[in-house]
Amino acid sequence: MVTKINGDLFAEMIIQGAQNLSNNADMVDALNVYPVPDGDTGTNMNLSMTSGREEVQNNPTHHIGELGKTFSKGLLMGARGNSGVILSQIFRGFSKALENEKEIDAQGFVKSFEAGVNTAYKAVMKPVEGTILTVAKDAAHAATEKLNDTDNCLEIMEHVYEAALKSLENTPNLLPVLKEVGVVDSGGKGLTLVYEGFLMAMKGEKIEKKAPSVDKEAFFNDEHDFHGVINTEDIVYGYCTEMMVRFLPGKAKFDETTFRDDMSQFGDSLLVISDDEIVKVHVHTETPGEVFTFGQKYGELIKVKAENMREQHREVLRKEAAKANDAEAESNEPVETAIITISMGDGITKLFKSMGATHVISGGQTMNPSTEDIVKVIEQSGCKRAIILPNNKNIQMASQQAAEIVDVEAVVVPTKTIPQGITAMFNYDSTVDLKQNQDVMTSALEDVKSGSITYAVRDTKIDGITIEKDAFMGLVEDKIVVSDKDVHVTLQKTLDKMLDEDSEILTIIVGEEATEAQTEWIESYMESNYEDVEVEIQQGQQPIYPYFFSVE
Repeated sequence: MVTKINGDLFAEMIIQGAQNLSNNADMVDALNVYPVPDGDTGTNMNLSMTSGREEVQNNPTHHIGELGKTFSKGLLMGARGNSGVILSQIFRGFSKALENEKEIDAQGFVKSFEAGVNTAYKAVMKPVEGTILTVAKDAAHAATEKLNDTDNCLEIMEHVYEAALKSLENTPNLLPVLKEVGVVDSGGKGLTLVYEGFLMAMKGEKIEKKAPSVDKEAFFNDEHDFHGVINTEDIVYGYCTEMMVRFLPGKAKFDETTFRDDMSQFGDSLLVISDDEIVKVHVHTETPGEVFTFGQKYGELIKVKAENMREQHREVLRKEAAKANDAEAESNEPVETAIITISMGDGITKLFKSMGATHVISGGQTMNPSTEDIVKVIEQSGCKRAIILPNNKNIQMASQQAAEIVDVEAVVVPTKTIPQGITAMFNYDSTVDLKQNQDVMTSALEDVKSGSITYAVRDTKIDGITIEKDAFMGLVEDKIVVSDKDVHVTLQKTLDKMLDEDSEILTIIVGEEATEAQTEWIESYMESNYEDVEVEIQQGQQPIYPYFFSVE
């Protein structure tokens, strides 16, 4: 029986809740409604919760009110993505309710759940039911009901967790898109994992850290970690070499142990994964040709890759040097008005800087910057006022939270896409005040349509569109409008959805994965079908999205 909760127990609840979320972050990511290759709810909630846990571990106290303040601060500053910000607001309210208490009883425990829900709902401009907010609300209501039957905090937590699970299962009935795709709300799932960790801690149980598993799908998409490598010449084996071999009758009989031992002669960083039909191999070697020849002893090569890591390392050094120069220039030049924009891709970063952005934070859809990341840039800029352009709907809440925390006057222009960010920058006027700029820049967003091309990471059906894994997808604003295995079909239908008789300018922002032939095809299509529309091409170098489109 647990009738009181002090700082020590609450700290353990936070630690176990964070660990449970961390262990299952990939699974929460997989619940993303859209099958884009950047579903990141689990990642964002995990990073946010981890920030809170680290603050708690670094500042232990028996006083639950003091611990709550510490936890809330860590969550607030580490919050990233809308899910992470909402999580921080839930526990901001939770902690505020107990800030003057050394320990709490069942009544204080229930009061904290209620306060957390109230704070989170107030923080969201347009609360949507069927999300993490609903799960938090239903769980808090259950806690209030249980208080009539018991003063045992453990029984209340059990009831909270059960109610959260039940609410999570109901989210598809409240949010039609969840039912269509066949998933529960990802943010709500993340919250249930935290509550499950709370419950286990109160039972005296410990959640062990989950060992990382090998991702077979990502096997051929690794990025090399050059940490500790100072000179390119220090790389002993220069080629990252990978192959997939399909076993064939009449070839050498495969035994994984023997195969791995034989492969070790070619280099280091060896990884071998096999099943009854295929073996996948990754090795760093000086002789990729010999590796491929060896693989052919067992069957046919169905996928091969060899990358020059020395050249990759030289490019890393070049980019790091360029970024260091940029960072030094930014940090040494205090500005009156800081214009902070989030960017993905070196080309987009250069474009924003050429348009007058004083500070660019690397991030975007694939990695949302935290509240603290934005706050630090504002503080280090030495500015008297700041304008923040999130350029992504999932960074807007963290941006707003940062604007409220900093000591200088700061506003957010609610840009949801890179094209909107570019349009907003076009409308910045250094001769008018902050509020006028916010109004004008925000108003200008109505004049631009944003589109993008990416690819699907799983099979699904959404908004009536059947989507196959690895097929291309076209999005207009944040809505999938087409999906097809043929990139030209996807490009054509996306552009047709964006363009009309009033369209004047199409800006094409070319990403890392785009090809010259594809870009030329777009130019030819525009010339044949929309000859009155002016076409501008910018090299954005953004990952994951071969093209961003902007129509004005």
